[in-house]
Amino acid sequence: MSLIKRSLAECFGTFWLVFAGCGSAVITAGFANLGIGFTGVALAFGLTVLTMAYAIGHISGCHLNPAVTAGLVAGKRFPISEALPYMAAQIIGAILASAVLYVIASGKPGFTLGGFATNGYGANSPDHYSLLSCLVAEVVLTAFFLIVIMGSTDARAPKGFAPIAIGFCLTLIHLVDIPITNASVNPARSTGPALFVQGAALEQLWLFWVGPLAGGILGGLIYLGLFSKEN
Repeated sequence: MSLIKRSLAECFGTFWLVFAGCGSAVITAGFANLGIGFTGVALAFGLTVLTMAYAIGHISGCHLNPAVTAGLVAGKRFPISEALPYMAAQIIGAILASAVLYVIASGKPGFTLGGFATNGYGANSPDHYSLLSCLVAEVVLTAFFLIVIMGSTDARAPKGFAPIAIGFCLTLIHLVDIPITNASVNPARSTGPALFVQGAALEQLWLFWVGPLAGGILGGLIYLGLFSKEN
């Protein structure tokens, strides 16, 4: 399949991840008694990856995340020549999803933009974690995400179960990371909402590129070095 079609699949898939994942938090935020809560938001993100893995995994590989693409390049599972088109498509999908989510959310009487599911550290961390804490969390959690992705899609792994493992891994990551950074592990997911909130969300966006990209590459190298078939 052509790179254009595969990149379009990445755009659609990342749109779904940001729209449904971030939307689960933004749309239900005002429902004190009926909202899906902390666990629900974590599960929503996991379900976006699970559903898209079955929908487009056979087309593009269902990266949906520049850190995943970078990690798969480092792990020699994806050609570096195709990384930038994939990343560009993922960012575009995230921005479009944030725009649609904004249009929907702003239609509620008394709407205020608030955090709009953005990520942050320090005063902008949900539980006021320091920059160092947030950076370490993003690196470690993204690294383990790549290890799970590469392990579950390894030719030696049971067939057909990778989307389940990956989806539940992302859910678990959000259960840990939401109080720390509001859970990024995905530069595209962080970029889309930050463009609408601006201010501190944009000023702190660098961490949610540096941390996940470093973690993704680290995870890819760990799996390649320790667990690949050649070792």
